[in-house]
Amino acid sequence: MTIRALATYVPPRLLTNADLEKLVDTTDEWILQRTGIRERHVVDPGVATSDLGKEAALAAIGRAGLTPADIGFLVVGTVTPDMMFPSTACLLQHKIGAHHAWGFDLSAACSAFTYALTTGTQMVACGAHDYALVVGADVMSSIIDYQDRSTCVLFGDGAGAVVLAPAGPDDGAILDFEHEIDGSGGPALCMPAGGSLRPPSHETVEQRLHYVKQDGQTVFKFAVRKTEEISRRLLERNHLTPDDLSLFVSHQANRRIIQSATERLAIDPAKVIINIERFGNTTAATIPLALNDAIAAGRLKKGDLVLLASVGAGFTVGAVLIRWGY
Repeated sequence: MTIRALATYVPPRLLTNADLEKLVDTTDEWILQRTGIRERHVVDPGVATSDLGKEAALAAIGRAGLTPADIGFLVVGTVTPDMMFPSTACLLQHKIGAHHAWGFDLSAACSAFTYALTTGTQMVACGAHDYALVVGADVMSSIIDYQDRSTCVLFGDGAGAVVLAPAGPDDGAILDFEHEIDGSGGPALCMPAGGSLRPPSHETVEQRLHYVKQDGQTVFKFAVRKTEEISRRLLERNHLTPDDLSLFVSHQANRRIIQSATERLAIDPAKVIINIERFGNTTAATIPLALNDAIAAGRLKKGDLVLLASVGAGFTVGAVLIRWGY
């Protein structure tokens, strides 16, 4: 199985640190120093996750030399579905005209893309489908409290999509994966209300429980430790070292998390891509956005060995090892 094509999309509207200075008690210097973020893209009212996913999906399908009718399976990694039901996968399937495809949403927060990539890979590997569409998309601005300076500076909106296909003799391949969850960390990063435990009510709205809540220190420490652990485990199982990598692509949550984890792994900084400055944390879209930037910069070429790694709410942890195919 190989990634035949990749495409991304972000909404045109920018929300800069200077804009946030007008909303909450913060500064550009404070945000940049602690997170590495200068700006993020956010949707206009009425633009949904499926709308962002549509743009990325159609571009990826076109770059693969296919049509939506060729897609047999699609999975949408998202924590901001258009609505509780139907799934965003159903809405996206209809919007792009992938009438032969079936699929579903996958909720793994910031690990959604690595989880969805593994899921799509298995659908092609078992022979059930020739082509699978994997989408990571989130409209995080829809669940961010712009009165909470600890979270509103972190997140942006975006989407990424890849088309998976059987690998030919000269293609790259998705080589291996590793995933885990730790539900004990759930309270450290969550949206407390809106589900069956706390359905929407005047009380939940007044208490601002329909927004992301985060224990930053707990999340930071877990993310650094687990990014290192799962990356090392996957490399060792494949008899590889960090020196064998051409590129390391971490979920873009915080510049300091990425730098701390890669220092522990002893990965050459020249092999690490960080683009959080321009996009913020787009949750399921960060890894495809980083891959797209790596391709554009000539840092990712056919035959390169790439390691993807992610940590997200849940807690969820994921890593995927890829020999890049184009």
